[in-house]
Amino acid sequence: MSDVLFEEIPSLLLRTVPESADCLGEKYGMPAEEAVLTEDAALDLHSVLAECFTASILMPQLESDTPDTELLARCWEFVERLTAHSLESVRGAAYFEVLEPLLNADGLVEAAWPYMKERTQARALMMLDFYGVHLPGINRSPGCRSPRST
Repeated sequence: MSDVLFEEIPSLLLRTVPESADCLGEKYGMPAEEAVLTEDAALDLHSVLAECFTASILMPQLESDTPDTELLARCWEFVERLTAHSLESVRGAAYFEVLEPLLNADGLVEAAWPYMKERTQARALMMLDFYGVHLPGINRSPGCRSPRST
């Protein structure tokens, strides 16, 4: 998987997840196809991911009783591209704006897990370990007891 240029990440988002078009267009006050070509969109990578991807598309799908599995697959393909990127700033943006918000609501990591790709799962495991979060079936065996429960 080759790196996409940093300034092309907003365009990659729009191509991979065209459902982000309305948010991107609204955020920059122009058609999404033009917005993603602006320098602002690339420099605002954190806010683009937080607002136009995680909050508006990914989280609602993960919270839905009837998620669009094809959309979720595309979302996690996009995230995988970011987590595999050679620039730490891009990997960091994915970590802070996509993975960390999953911890804010019960069940979102578990809902996302089947759609995550290998590198993204590895980053998610690092995040869970860092925060001391143990989830049965993900980073802890279902039959294990927490040290706090003994």
